[in-house]
Amino acid sequence: MKAFYCHHFVLPLPANHRFPMAKYRRLYERVAADAGRLGIELVEPAAASDEELARAHCPDYIQRMSAGEAVEADMRRVGFPWSTQTIERSRRSVGATMGALRAALEGDGVAVNLAGGTHHAAHARGGGYCIFNDTVVAARHVQHLGLARRLLVVDLDVHQGDGTAAICAGDDSIFTFSIHAARNYPAVKPPSDLDVALPDGTGDDEYLEALARHLPLAIDRARPDAVLYLAGADPYAGDRLGFLALSKPGLAERDRFLFERCRRHGLPLSVSMAGGYANEVEDIVDIHYATIVLASRHAQTVAAAVGA
Repeated sequence: MKAFYCHHFVLPLPANHRFPMAKYRRLYERVAADAGRLGIELVEPAAASDEELARAHCPDYIQRMSAGEAVEADMRRVGFPWSTQTIERSRRSVGATMGALRAALEGDGVAVNLAGGTHHAAHARGGGYCIFNDTVVAARHVQHLGLARRLLVVDLDVHQGDGTAAICAGDDSIFTFSIHAARNYPAVKPPSDLDVALPDGTGDDEYLEALARHLPLAIDRARPDAVLYLAGADPYAGDRLGFLALSKPGLAERDRFLFERCRRHGLPLSVSMAGGYANEVEDIVDIHYATIVLASRHAQTVAAAVGA
């Protein structure tokens, strides 16, 4: 299984900034240490080009962000200060999801981005620590290459993917499905094709019941050729920005259920890590690492089935 990484492109954030930049390096180190045992090939992605980004974003917005002409309102919505490093990392993270989805479709069955999930970026604006929308760019990239016609986005970050929903509104080839905390960011939530909004404090049983009820419906309605999965760590009970109350075993069961459904339907998938804001960075890393381990087992199961 390929795992695409860009942790070494670091955002130069002010001291005490609440975005947990350190999680990406720590996740990479844990994955790299176990790569041989897990059957993981680590891959540095290419940066997404202007042409590739323009399949989801306004060219003027791409130019403004890339050239350092972003106005104060642009960066206030994003939550990061502008820098060349910030833009390069954003392009690399998009390239990682593009690479993962392409690898999954070209025979790997599943591949992961050790970052990504920047679902608050819309057509002509960023938001919520997201500059470019890796999910939509990747979906339209594989469509452009003729590798897939229809895609299903399964967004299990605790926040609704408003940017993804807005960009894909009216696009019947990309079905957007989100399970999120009802009262959480963003305040305005453009409708996904299927939204499941959960009350504060929702725990493992209620969450997994909602997933079991609605994921089959999303697959049936989407009729996808592949799945893009945003495996947020922020539904965790210890998350500062989450509002939900899942345990680490509950989040692992979430991943297992989704992987099994994809296996059952023969659906290639890319996995991105999305959000996570627990007080202890190691809790975030634990959750993301468990997703990677389960993805690698899924990849081995798929490979064994193909070889049988």
